[in-house]
Amino acid sequence: MKMSPREMVLAALFAALCAVAAALVRFGGAVVPFSLVPFVVMLAGALLGARAGALSILVYVLLGLSGLPVFEKPPFGGPAYVLQPTFGFLPGFIAGAFVIGALLPRRREPGLWRYLPAMVAGLAVIYLVGLPYLYLILNFYLGKAVSAAQVIKIGFLPFIGFDLLKAVVAAGLARLVVRRLGDRRAVPERR
Repeated sequence: MKMSPREMVLAALFAALCAVAAALVRFGGAVVPFSLVPFVVMLAGALLGARAGALSILVYVLLGLSGLPVFEKPPFGGPAYVLQPTFGFLPGFIAGAFVIGALLPRRREPGLWRYLPAMVAGLAVIYLVGLPYLYLILNFYLGKAVSAAQVIKIGFLPFIGFDLLKAVVAAGLARLVVRRLGDRRAVPERR
């Protein structure tokens, strides 16, 4: 997969933004913490497109798995982080950025009502990957008897309202950036 220098720089920028977003909200002892990372993920998918957006989030995840303290919850990084109940949201972020980028047209400027469904679809993918992983780790690794309804209660219901609000803000911000750039997208379409 060949990338232009511009794509590499923007992917690195969004990976760094994910790390900053995770560091901003390191508090509380909840199983699933509140996070600004989904907001950055939505912007990455909308502004960079499917390939570069997903790659930027992949770089963020790989940095964390290599041991850099870039995740929200202790131990904040390292290969053992895959055993954290919330790890499943990280691959969900990669897939979510890809879906958002894939759903938005790159040849013309999409209207706000194209951005919002793409953001919601990306959120759905994040939850569809993260919640089953949360269930599996809680039940089979940590040995807690947690039902699917309890997983929804701890990993979905407290966050969906905030995530939908983030989706609306990300859709508006992405639209403004694209309008400001005119025909020049953050990452031009490949032919």
